[in-house]
Amino acid sequence: MLKTKWMFCLVLILALALVAVVGCDAPEEEVDEPDEPEEVEEPEEAVDDVVITVAAGAVGMELELTRDLAEMYMAENEGVTVEVLDTPDMVEDRLGLYLQFFEAGSSEVDVFQIDVIWPGDLSEHFIDLNQYGAAEVADDHFPAIIENNTVDGELVGIPWFTDAGLLYYRTDLLEKYDLDPPETWDDLEEAAQIIQDGERAENPDFWGFVWQGRAYEGLTCDALEWIASNDGGTIISPEGVITINNPNAIEIVDQAAGWVGTISPEGVTTMAEEESRAVWHAGNAAFMRNWPYAYATSQEEDSAVKDLFDVSPLPAGKAGSGAATLGGWQLAVSKYSENPEVAADVALFMASREGQKYRAVEGTFNPTIMDLYEDEEVLEAAPFFGSLYDVFINAVARPSTATAPQYAAVSELFYNAVYSVLLGEATAADAFEELELDLMDLTGFDAE
Repeated sequence: MLKTKWMFCLVLILALALVAVVGCDAPEEEVDEPDEPEEVEEPEEAVDDVVITVAAGAVGMELELTRDLAEMYMAENEGVTVEVLDTPDMVEDRLGLYLQFFEAGSSEVDVFQIDVIWPGDLSEHFIDLNQYGAAEVADDHFPAIIENNTVDGELVGIPWFTDAGLLYYRTDLLEKYDLDPPETWDDLEEAAQIIQDGERAENPDFWGFVWQGRAYEGLTCDALEWIASNDGGTIISPEGVITINNPNAIEIVDQAAGWVGTISPEGVTTMAEEESRAVWHAGNAAFMRNWPYAYATSQEEDSAVKDLFDVSPLPAGKAGSGAATLGGWQLAVSKYSENPEVAADVALFMASREGQKYRAVEGTFNPTIMDLYEDEEVLEAAPFFGSLYDVFINAVARPSTATAPQYAAVSELFYNAVYSVLLGEATAADAFEELELDLMDLTGFDAE
């Protein structure tokens, strides 16, 4: 029995040994080895876009068209983002905002839209655009505007669009009342009263004439047109002589004060460009003084005067011809910009022939590039660019050059004096006598 058990154990041991041997000889099952990791290129460090901020106006279609040009620039310049900053409509408010940026040496805004009267006062804050390519295109622009924007030999602003005051009139109402477009201020008073009296039967909100009577830079423009058209000078002469206190200036400002509450609403003394345009746009005025931009907005689908108006030079006084105040805006690059070369490129693109033509066709903003006044597409969009060309090139300049860097203070004294007359607080004779003394104290100039 023991022998049998021993034999069984021996057989079992031999069997197990055989299995072990067979197992060692068996081919190993193939196992997929993991692939060696591919060498991955390190991504290049992302480069942030250059961001250029443009401080622009928003009167009429200004803001929309500036944003359009920003999109055009970005489409052609990968890696640059152009942001458009909406700024106040009132010139004084916009200047105040700009001065805050300048006083802080802020790089927040790269390109500033500046008024034609500001280069002399603000030049220290801007780069010389001639050093960034403007010298190559300067001859394309009206020479007088290039000269206006040149301070101590440096071009501190590239002209963007020019302006001059115009008279808008309702062609349908002139025909209805058998009247001609007024050639003098007396003609305008008479026509405005006739049309107003006739239209009031059906529209008690109707007025003969709307304009900019608020105490701000716009009133300086309006009043300068009245005075220059009446042979009353330009407040301060280019030679630095104070001329405002004269009989012709006094006469026409007193006449304008008589419009308030008669052919113009009492509220005209609170109106700037857009407020007066709103009355006109609604079909509630026979005549309006405004800038060329109002032409395009008056032709919009929601305008009550669409296809029912035209424009002409402003009426004349004793001078025998009307006068239009020179307006317009430039693009200037801040010397505090972190990317002045790119900022200058943006400014020059927006003020280029392409940019100015786009704004002329879409928004009736007057080009400063001379040959655009012969462009068929521009003239089709704004026929008066051709017929009133002389008005634009002969517009009356405000005394910003003669009084720099004190023009803002000069203008404030002037428009407040005129405003007191419009409100009936003073006669023009008294207001201008006091104004003359104030201007002498401020500027040190003599009076004629």
